[in-house]
Formats: sequence, structure tokens, C-alpha cells
Amino acid sequence: QVQLVESGGGLVQPGGSLRLSCAASGSDASINAMGWYRQAPGKERELVAGIGSGGNTKYAASVKGRFTISRDNAKNSVYLQMNSLKPEDTAVYYCNAGSAALAGSTLYYYALNYWGKGTLVTVSS
Repeated sequence: QVQLVESGGGLVQPGGSLRLSCAASGSDASINAMGWYRQAPGKERELVAGIGSGGNTKYAASVKGRFTISRDNAKNSVYLQMNSLKPEDTAVYYCNAGSAALAGSTLYYYALNYWGKGTLVTVSS
């Protein structure tokens, strides 16, 4: 079993920055990647960013160039640095433990059924 706990959400003005953190405990041999998903009101949950065990990353087109995912294996943690935030980034952000495959330079991320409870990010003036 794996437990995931997110932190770092809050209210920020457009153009501002936030850093989300996710601390993981437990283990599952199927896990070789971590990701961040988000779900806005009335919308489906979507992958924001994923990172494989080798450090390869994947980003949604809407956040590429603004968000950065990173991991600290020693701390069993994954982070999401969010810059130049927009009102449309408002959502509940969920940490996920998953599986990833690398084909060339493209990372394919697959969510396993390990989710944090989520942290709310609100971008508003």
C-alpha cells in the first residue's frame, strides 16, 4: 500500500507562483513514476505532469513552460512548481503514483490507483 499526502495549495493572484509537494510512504513494485493531476469544477480529472524514475517528464500542453515537476527520491517526494498561474489553473490538484514507459524521448504515464486527497489551488484577483 502507498499513501500520498499533498501540501502547498492556496489562493494566488494571476501571474503568481505556488509550489505543491507530495510525500509518499509505503511501496508497490508496480510504481516507477509519479504524477500530478487536477480536476476543475465540472471537468474531468486530467494529467498535468508526470515524471519517471530516470527523470524524464511529461506535461500537459496547457502548462508546458510554466509548470515544472521534480522528485527527491531520498525524501520519497514529488513537487510541482507552478509559475505564471492563470485563472484556468484553478482546480483541486492530486498527487498520483503510477507507471511510466519511455519510447524514444516520449514518456507515457499510466495512473495507478494511488491518490492523495488533493489540495485546492485558486487563481484569482
